[in-house]
Amino acid sequence: MRSAFKKLPSEKHAIDGGLLFAVTLIAALSSLLIYSIVRNKMIDGIGDSYWQTQLFSMGVGIVVAIVISFVDYHKLVKLWFIFAPLALLLVALTFTPLGYQREGADDKAWLNIGFVQFQPSELLKLAFILTFSYHLSRDEEEMNKPSHMALLLVHGMIPIGIVGLQGDYGTAIVFAAIFAFMICSARISWKYLLAAPFAVAAAAALMWFFLLGNMHKKRILILFHPGTDPEYIEYQQDLGLAALKSGGVFGKGLFAKPEEYISVPEMHNDFIYTYAGQVFGFVGSMGLLIIFVYISLKIFGDSRVTRDHLGKFICMGAFGLIFAHCLMNIGMVLKVAPVIGVPLPFLSAGGTAMISMYAMIGLVLSTYSHRAKNYNVFYDEDEEDE
Repeated sequence: MRSAFKKLPSEKHAIDGGLLFAVTLIAALSSLLIYSIVRNKMIDGIGDSYWQTQLFSMGVGIVVAIVISFVDYHKLVKLWFIFAPLALLLVALTFTPLGYQREGADDKAWLNIGFVQFQPSELLKLAFILTFSYHLSRDEEEMNKPSHMALLLVHGMIPIGIVGLQGDYGTAIVFAAIFAFMICSARISWKYLLAAPFAVAAAAALMWFFLLGNMHKKRILILFHPGTDPEYIEYQQDLGLAALKSGGVFGKGLFAKPEEYISVPEMHNDFIYTYAGQVFGFVGSMGLLIIFVYISLKIFGDSRVTRDHLGKFICMGAFGLIFAHCLMNIGMVLKVAPVIGVPLPFLSAGGTAMISMYAMIGLVLSTYSHRAKNYNVFYDEDEEDE
């Protein structure tokens, strides 16, 4: 068997520049918005380290995405026995004294290892997209047999169950969305699709009666009866809506007088879209939404030109991840979805989340770069496609 390095690629390395530019534009705006929040002293305890971390993570993320784009995704998925157990181990550590609950959060989903604090479920998302893509690509022809479908369901339930035990129901829903988009892009029988709504309804009922706490239930119920909550659980969302409206058509700009802005809890993180609305106005906030739609459609489009179904599944997993995050976060801000702690990709503050999102984009870029069968970086033509 010939070495993959003995033959140079027959064409230049192709990269989806439009996708990489779009996510980097959002990331750059994130650093700018967080810098504005810090400069205007909108939130106590938020200092220069936040926008500096965001900017540094963007730089690291770009490098990570480009490096991953050069690596054949077939080689990456074959390392599942390394990254999958590692990701599960890191998530499991959140149940030990190393795990901690951030101030204002409902879940104990973070790790504090002294010099860095991060959420290991971000890494688990990448591991799940890769391992489930590999599983689907190997079993797609047989997936509609009950035994094979059962194994696929177990595979999907592992990350959903683990993060659910953490109390991180938002991330659990994201994993469920990734699973749904990926499995529906495979050759699944219409019989399973017809049964899916009933399964979802049953799962929702089980969550409502046995898993969700009173606070989570109140956050859902208040959406149907706004203004009737004596504890004023909807305060953050009402304040967020007021902040969005205050931006008017063109916004207040990045550096207006601090008293002109409305401070919203977690406005640098899960509610950063409310600050974007204040700064850039209706036009700017809609522009951000259009960019997110473009990113989602670009990933979906890349799934249509991959070399094989493995690449398609990776792209559809990334599509499900971006789509679910955006839908839940912006729905939360607009008070059509409950407050559930799901950040906005590339825009919300968080170094680990930024780098892991770029790594996910790198996987999509890898499928795009290696979509031509005669492209051979890290790939041996003598090997069969998986």
